[in-house]
Amino acid sequence: MTQTENIEKQRVIDFMCHTSLEVTPRGAKQVKDLNEVLRRGCTVYVTALPGADFGDTIDTVRHLNESGYKPVPHFAARSIKSKKQLEKNLDVLTGEIGIREGLLIGGSVDKVVGEFASSIEVLRTGLFEKYSFKKLGLAGHPEGSPDINKEDCLLAIDEKNSYAKNSDMDLYLATQFVFEARPVLDWERAIRDRGNLLPVYVGIPGIATIKTLLKHAEHCGVGPSVRFLKRNPSNLIRLALADTVLGRFVNAPSSNPSELVRNLVEGIHSDPNCLIERCHLYPLGGLARSASWLDSVREGYFSFNQRGFDLLPNSRIAF
Repeated sequence: MTQTENIEKQRVIDFMCHTSLEVTPRGAKQVKDLNEVLRRGCTVYVTALPGADFGDTIDTVRHLNESGYKPVPHFAARSIKSKKQLEKNLDVLTGEIGIREGLLIGGSVDKVVGEFASSIEVLRTGLFEKYSFKKLGLAGHPEGSPDINKEDCLLAIDEKNSYAKNSDMDLYLATQFVFEARPVLDWERAIRDRGNLLPVYVGIPGIATIKTLLKHAEHCGVGPSVRFLKRNPSNLIRLALADTVLGRFVNAPSSNPSELVRNLVEGIHSDPNCLIERCHLYPLGGLARSASWLDSVREGYFSFNQRGFDLLPNSRIAF
């Protein structure tokens, strides 16, 4: 390996070393021993799905905390029934479990459940500061949102930056997952030129089938990346074959996000003012395989290919 490749490899490892993952309460229950799947001490976001009981999120956060992980609960503004309910949940999370970080999103529901229609309305209650939260993630939409038009998405970024100036919390932007680096790099530059100062955590897809990837992508409003895949039907066929024995014969792209990660790292280091700091890995139902892939990358068990990188034979997971 050349010196240039060694430098690039170390940049990938450094970029991925603080990558977080997420679980659903149901998904966490299906794992018999989390320590066999997740590296102890890692950051694990816990979803609050539309229509679900937030008590399930709290129970999962408690379990993860007791098992040696750093859990980060999701809060979906449109699914919060009232300020009183939010305060009650925050009291349990901070007082009983010691949580000091969360992720606040608008939440994709057709009808607002309670008092809040957006995350900024929840922020302005001041409850996260009241309950001593130190860090809070807020949604960013590099490829748009199925619920919010483009201009409103940009205005929301402006509002979040304005709020950050008067808050003691560290705020950052967490994105939905993307398939390509260019849309998120262009978006980060655009909102930075507009005045954004908040760090960005980029969502990347985990190890999942093409059917699962596309299902989640369309739900999350991942636009250009999906169109890139669908532009030519052969792209989908090749991707579907990626992790089969036929993959190498059809020059198939891998369904793991190595090319995306490599291009992100290149983009970040070509722009010294880039605010992208780390990744968040969406397992998309493949928690064990996604976590194993991540561990292999963080430990340097990979070698570069023409587009991304391949895991080495002694890595935690084989493709």
